[in-house]
Amino acid sequence: MTDSSNVRGTFFGDESFPIEWDEGQMDLLWVHDDLHIPNPVSPMYADIGGWWLKCDYMFRRFGTPFASDWIVKVINGYVYTAAVPAKAGIKAEGSEYGARYVPRVPFDPEYPERMGAYLGWTLPYYADNFLDWWQSRLRPEIERNFERLDGYDYTRASLLDLAVLLEDAIDMHDRHWQIHWVLNFAQFSSTTALNTTIAEARPNADNSALMGRLQSSVENRNWDSIKQLWEIKEKVKTDGGDVSAAFGKATATDVLAALKETEGGRAFLAQDIEAYQKVYGYKSMWAHEFSFKTWRENPAPIIEAVRGYLEIDYDFPAEIAAVAADLEAAKTEVMQDVPEGEQREKLARALELSLKMNPLTPDHHFYIDQGTNARVRIVLIAIGRKLVEAGILSDPEDVMYLHYNELRAVMGGGFPGDVSELVSDRRDAREDAYEVRPRDWVGTATDEALAFPYLALWAFPEKFERKPAAAGEPIVGLPASSGVVEGTARVVLSPEEFEQVQKRDIIVCRMTSPAWVVLFTRIGGLVTDAGGMASHPAVVSREFSIPAVVGTSDATRLIKTGDRIRVNGSTGQVEILESFKQSAEHLAVRDLSAHI
Repeated sequence: MTDSSNVRGTFFGDESFPIEWDEGQMDLLWVHDDLHIPNPVSPMYADIGGWWLKCDYMFRRFGTPFASDWIVKVINGYVYTAAVPAKAGIKAEGSEYGARYVPRVPFDPEYPERMGAYLGWTLPYYADNFLDWWQSRLRPEIERNFERLDGYDYTRASLLDLAVLLEDAIDMHDRHWQIHWVLNFAQFSSTTALNTTIAEARPNADNSALMGRLQSSVENRNWDSIKQLWEIKEKVKTDGGDVSAAFGKATATDVLAALKETEGGRAFLAQDIEAYQKVYGYKSMWAHEFSFKTWRENPAPIIEAVRGYLEIDYDFPAEIAAVAADLEAAKTEVMQDVPEGEQREKLARALELSLKMNPLTPDHHFYIDQGTNARVRIVLIAIGRKLVEAGILSDPEDVMYLHYNELRAVMGGGFPGDVSELVSDRRDAREDAYEVRPRDWVGTATDEALAFPYLALWAFPEKFERKPAAAGEPIVGLPASSGVVEGTARVVLSPEEFEQVQKRDIIVCRMTSPAWVVLFTRIGGLVTDAGGMASHPAVVSREFSIPAVVGTSDATRLIKTGDRIRVNGSTGQVEILESFKQSAEHLAVRDLSAHI
């Protein structure tokens, strides 16, 4: 039971957001996972794809005193997760792989006090050695697993072959997420340690922007992906001809159609785009979901990226040089005015350990969040195609609307109902869920729950403390990347809207993922509903020197495409200067006066 003297707030549901509770769940703090899954989740992903599935492994391996498990609950179509304290006697219902799951908690009531020393003893060892482990042992293991799936002959496989392959893919997924959580916790801890040490060494300075700059890296798979896109852009720009002419079209769809009409265009798609897809195509707009097509399946986002690079003549060498120079400047700045002695030595050591881990953020996204989930999707789609051929489903994507055990029953011939009707109902329910505005948190918020270290990635406790913005007041979030920019807002909620983004637009979205990086070369600013200071939009905005405010909760509801807004990435405030209607009227008056 929760200590009532420690309770900061509760929410157990109401008419607009009803919640069904199972045993023990009401005592936990459940946070909407808008960081990874801002949209309504598919049943298949909720069952077998979640990042939370191997969190008990992380907490057990490190001996964390503050949590022993992390569980999921789907509420009104949205994913909520709760950290389970490492306390004996806690009971709460959960689910994994379509089955009941009871979170792992210690027997020993003294466990948190006794294990804290072990955690502090071992963590520096991970930070010191993990990059070597990653390069020599763990990444090669992941790449071997990818080679098997990428070389698999899906067209000749039987449904039985694919059913067993899915189990292999799930095993791969689980193993890769074990690796992820060892990497992630080691890195998260080293970054936290650095920030704490900076605050101790520079107690009178505002260190927030400096801390963010020190999370950059210039050698990782994210930059490799951008570099290859830039090389494709340079080739199109230099060679000219039919390919260059095709990229003069207004949208990626038009460019693709034009490329397919000429011999040179078809060769370009086969050689340059296909080569990019084979290496960098295993990602989608939302990596933490199976229901979005990957770039491997659909090259349109790649074409749009190249088109955008051509439009602004993106200069990759200059961009990467600027990031490198800023990182070096930040390393110098953080040590300035820190006198010789024990504190300076402690800061230098913390900085060294943290910098070693920096490349692992984009790299683990590439290999695990993106690459692993994409390959599970490809297996599921192959199964979907077989079920379409058998007349059981009407669309390969329908498999995402089945639960894991439902799909297995369908494949094995043991499902008793009308699968098509069930899928149709689930599609409708997910579509309806998009109309629901999910709450930031539900359940019971205590001081202890709000202090869970990882919640900073979801902008807690700030989101808990913040009051909703009143009409006319600035929208408040976290100051993720410094600078001030005014411009036209562009609300982007789907990949189909990427091609509508104009140069210097200020993107307003729920959240970003690595697949969004192609937009960062041409936008003027960024505002997100989700994310904390170490989240993807915050880190990438700093790398591209774009003013950004993250973790606003409801910017996508309050700001409309066409609004003129001011983003202050130094204070974390966003102002709506003119609504779209007012801006349009202003432009109409201006245009009319020009003709008088």
